[in-house]
Amino acid sequence: MPTKTILAVVAGGLFSIASCLPAFAEEATAASPNAPKLNVELNALVPSQKGCMMTFVAENDLATPIGKISFELAFFNDKNAVDRVTVLDFRDLPVGKKRVRQFDMPGVKCESVSRIIINDTPVCDGPAAGECKAALTTRSQLSVSFEG
Repeated sequence: MPTKTILAVVAGGLFSIASCLPAFAEEATAASPNAPKLNVELNALVPSQKGCMMTFVAENDLATPIGKISFELAFFNDKNAVDRVTVLDFRDLPVGKKRVRQFDMPGVKCESVSRIIINDTPVCDGPAAGECKAALTTRSQLSVSFEG
């Protein structure tokens, strides 16, 4: 009788461990430094006649060229409130090439932008569905926070 009890406990423990393995494997894949990435950097904010010229540097390290991509961005003001949400067309992003994209944002004062968040990638032609958003990594060369 004790042998059956021990076997039941061991079997239960093995099933518990086995059920966790897919989650551990998924986390390891997502955190892998060698995983393909879609890098987008906030590089500069410069006052312009219209408002604020925003410069981004994007690099596609995915296995597939991107024929067209756009990002939905939320801009926060100096009171940490959403000032506006807009979609920016980054056009094409070939594999392994850096592209500089500039957008003149009318009515935006550069000095009042405190944070920018990429909400979504509504257009991503080329990679599999969801791959652009999943591979997205962001960074900022400025004191303005840029999140993906």
